[in-house]
Amino acid sequence: MSQRRHDMTNSHLLVHRFGYIRPSSLQEAIAALEKHPDAAILAGGTNLLVDMKLERAAPASPAEPRELPGQLRSGQPAVVVDISGLPDLSGIESTESGVTIGTLTPIRNLAVSEALWRESSCLAESAAAFGSTQVAMMGTLGGNIANGSPASDTVPALVVLGAVAAIAGPSGERTVLVADLLEGPGKVALQTGEILSKVFLPAAEGRIGSSFLKLSRVKADLAKVSVAARLVRDGETIVGARIALGSVGPTVVRAKKASAMLAGRPFSKDLVLNAARLAASEIQPIDDVRSTADYRRRAAVALVHDAIVLAWRRAAEGVKPSRGRTVDRQSTSPVGEPLEVPPDRTTRIELTVNGVRRELDVAPNELLLNVLRERLELTGSKYGCGIGECAACTVWMNGVPVLACLVLAISADGAEIQTVEGLAAPDGTLDPIQQAFVEENAFQCGYCTPGMLMMTKKLLEEIGDPTEDEIRDYLKGNHCRCTGYASIVRAVQRATGGSSTGGRE
Repeated sequence: MSQRRHDMTNSHLLVHRFGYIRPSSLQEAIAALEKHPDAAILAGGTNLLVDMKLERAAPASPAEPRELPGQLRSGQPAVVVDISGLPDLSGIESTESGVTIGTLTPIRNLAVSEALWRESSCLAESAAAFGSTQVAMMGTLGGNIANGSPASDTVPALVVLGAVAAIAGPSGERTVLVADLLEGPGKVALQTGEILSKVFLPAAEGRIGSSFLKLSRVKADLAKVSVAARLVRDGETIVGARIALGSVGPTVVRAKKASAMLAGRPFSKDLVLNAARLAASEIQPIDDVRSTADYRRRAAVALVHDAIVLAWRRAAEGVKPSRGRTVDRQSTSPVGEPLEVPPDRTTRIELTVNGVRRELDVAPNELLLNVLRERLELTGSKYGCGIGECAACTVWMNGVPVLACLVLAISADGAEIQTVEGLAAPDGTLDPIQQAFVEENAFQCGYCTPGMLMMTKKLLEEIGDPTEDEIRDYLKGNHCRCTGYASIVRAVQRATGGSSTGGRE
């Protein structure tokens, strides 16, 4: 390891230095967290890296971070423990007793899981509503829970499903209801050295229907209000009910009174409306940049009403799953030998970029995007927002689209990276998708186009004949500064050879 420090040049970078630990097993990860109580856990990175850039990150444990003069800014973790490639913490397994989900399972996998759409549709639906497609591919179920956000999309669904979290720690494993983990904004009941390992959704008898609805400013955004509902139906009677709401209190709110009102009573329009009004009286919304408390209360009535009606219908009819492929968690974050790098050192990594093997010395706080742009001079991937909101920096890592501004270069060690420069053939012949963008004038300034192209290429690998709704949903996180979305949709349709419209019921 060398002492060289690479100069940073752009905004929204990780300006403070920190140590990096990559364990090769769950027990090694627990030991590292015990040793460094001021460490933060890196899983998907879509929350942690944003918080670190904005200098509001907190350590994984309740301990106060140590001050390292010249290296650590107030409130920042001194060490990052990268668990993203740990084995046996990813996957969805369905049995007669219920569904077990590893906490490193990407959110995207929940959104396209036939088993979840069939048995726990509110969770699949919440995952489908989760931010951009890139964030859903990078973000993990465990990270979404442990972030402790009252606006978390998956947590209301987990609460109404009675989800049980398995937590591994220095004293072994313990289990707790996900609902009982919630303590406050950004706070969950995890102790020093503990890591969420899996979530269990117990099977229930009877005809079950569930739903998740979300109201937000734009599609790929945090909720103003979200609602999950789960009903047990027997003929025309609601045997049991659970309702939970997000973004309307310091934690996800369980509407216990409204749920009790529904249980054991025949379904009726008046009953549903009264329950929705009661649920709105149980929440504690606030005024913030996304909405007002008054609007949230009014919106909650409508969303709870519609969620109950939808869950009631699904208990009889079922629901059609979303199309798309799952993400291979192990391929996106390959596990190598255990690695520990102090904050003032660098380490050598290997990347295969557009088919060419490269070796570089990187510091723990260097980002993949800056390595690609500044060190390898691959400037097609653009630096836009720097916090994962514009998707101009989209590249593929081991075949999976990621936001390069939210990937530590050190955590990409051993990965295959493809950038927009790798789309065209060696002789300069454009990829059919690039050609379609040219023919449909699907760009103006062109700044967002590389990210659009990388996502469109992946969309057509997953779904060869996407509908217009599926195109718009898949590209919902890619922002076009010149508002050329109509031309972009036409270009994608041209690349597929069709012009299908419509979407999933």
